[in-house]
Amino acid sequence: MSGRRLTPEEVLAALPQQEPFRFVDEILEIDEEHIIGTYRFRPEADFYRGHFPGNPVTPGVILIESMAQVGIVALGLFLLTLESEDDKDKITTLFTDTSVDFNGIVKPGDRVTISAKKTFFRRRKLRSEAEMRLEDGTVVCSGSVSGMGVFQ
Repeated sequence: MSGRRLTPEEVLAALPQQEPFRFVDEILEIDEEHIIGTYRFRPEADFYRGHFPGNPVTPGVILIESMAQVGIVALGLFLLTLESEDDKDKITTLFTDTSVDFNGIVKPGDRVTISAKKTFFRRRKLRSEAEMRLEDGTVVCSGSVSGMGVFQ
């Protein structure tokens, strides 16, 4: 059975991550080859209390998680649904690998745009080249993120 194209709003609603661990606010574009999403880092997020007191900076692992939620989980849900809409609710997309370079920092309250391009998708395995930019266009980090869909 062939699936259908989910809208950006449907993909966002289908993401399994929820507050306080969802790092995607909006999906601006999505198709078979790429995705663009945004997120504003909440100043009240608990991780800022210890990273670093008096001069908070968003941890790199959280930036990677945000890129994975957009470039692997959201894009993966979209692609899996194209193959079979029935499988969308039976599969959890797991982040498996990354190679990311950091070029800047994200402060509390910063809004970022995450763009990702599919480089590989087969048998529920997805690899994307992803990039995160601040609103002024500064590249914060970029690299490869990978994941796979597993049946629950």
